[in-house]
Amino acid sequence: MEALLLSRWQFAITTIYHFLFVPLTLGLTIWVALLETCYVRTERPHWKEPCRQLVRFFGTLFLINFSLGVVTGIVQEFHFGMNWSEYARFMGDIFGAPLALEALTAFFLESTFLGIWMFGWDKLSPKVHCLCAWLIAIGSNLSAFWILVANSFMQHPVGYVVNNGRAEMNDFLALVTNPYVIGEYSHALFSGIATTGILVLSVAAWKYLKDAASQEAFRHVLRAGAIYLAIGVMGVMGSGHMHTQYLATANPMKLASMEALWENADPAPFAVMAVIDQDKLKNSAEIKIPALFSLMLYNKPSGEVKGINTINAEMVSKYGNGDYRPDVFGLFWSFRLMVACGGAMMFIAFVVAALTWNEKFAAYRWLLKFVPLSLPLPFLANTAGWFIAEGGRQPWIVVGLQKTADAVSPNLTSTEVWLTMTGFTLLYLILIVAALYTACRYIKKTSIPLEGRDA
Repeated sequence: MEALLLSRWQFAITTIYHFLFVPLTLGLTIWVALLETCYVRTERPHWKEPCRQLVRFFGTLFLINFSLGVVTGIVQEFHFGMNWSEYARFMGDIFGAPLALEALTAFFLESTFLGIWMFGWDKLSPKVHCLCAWLIAIGSNLSAFWILVANSFMQHPVGYVVNNGRAEMNDFLALVTNPYVIGEYSHALFSGIATTGILVLSVAAWKYLKDAASQEAFRHVLRAGAIYLAIGVMGVMGSGHMHTQYLATANPMKLASMEALWENADPAPFAVMAVIDQDKLKNSAEIKIPALFSLMLYNKPSGEVKGINTINAEMVSKYGNGDYRPDVFGLFWSFRLMVACGGAMMFIAFVVAALTWNEKFAAYRWLLKFVPLSLPLPFLANTAGWFIAEGGRQPWIVVGLQKTADAVSPNLTSTEVWLTMTGFTLLYLILIVAALYTACRYIKKTSIPLEGRDA
């Protein structure tokens, strides 16, 4: 296998590993900050200490997740110099600015107050300690913002000029206010909340069933977790819908590929399922809902949507001969996997909320046994969403400016990539197993008794 393909695989594998932890970090920091706010503000004596213990309980899970996120994220930055030096040369002036700001404004903020939060439980007042939790949440989400500013330029370049074969930034404000950032960041933020919601419900359901001493405390957690999950899933759906409509003008090729729409259509149907023939540039068979795709894009059951073949012909005339179609099969089914996982998570939120509000846990305890089985859902959805975002701009690494094939390091050998890819894949696997073992052991051993009960 050539170095280009192997480098793409290596970056994809390390990014997927890293992206297992990023959404959970975004959502968990907010969840922990909200819990600590409840602890500070509550006036119910029997709830005060258990609430404090819940903050430390989920805070410990956050620390385990955060450590893996940092370790897997550091390696990604080295990829740009080692595997993608031509990309670094071409894009360094633009890509480096948000990465530097991420370190200077977000990571330093997050890591500094994380240390204060970890070791300041008995040294700071409750309100100051809670403020530290919120600063960690702000830092984590600010970090994601800067990373997505850089990524959004790759998807939709703005605020630049090309001089001497390099892209140079000439409008920082345009870079930061790139409309692509709004859709990407809001989607990432709410996916983090949804991911955390599933984790919270999975842990709380298990503790409710297996830990009698903690049952009452985690009954409250189940109720709050269901709300948190519902907010996350609804936010993901809303931001995803908004971003999909924006893709109609910003990246119509990605949009058409997500729907396997080969030819122009007005109104455009939504394909529930399709047998995709990428060689013949058509679908051999499909189940369609008439006009639904146009309705999704234009809020009315009419409106033309350009097909893959038409967009490819336009790109040939603009950029020269070549095939500008991405992996249609992968994008089509990744989108449906993401939507299916989101629908399942929304159903879980509704069921758990119904059980908590109607006090039906005793009669339907068996339903809670299935909640921990839902834990893979957000991670599958996040991975599918990442593939849609990154795979949808192929063959470009920076849409319209640089192709992926032109970005790889010229002196890189296949053997070098094989060795590092195998090493990092195995190392990350070991780290994840160790982290899961540590987290599960902590969850099993930690009890949070709650004396008394609210009416």
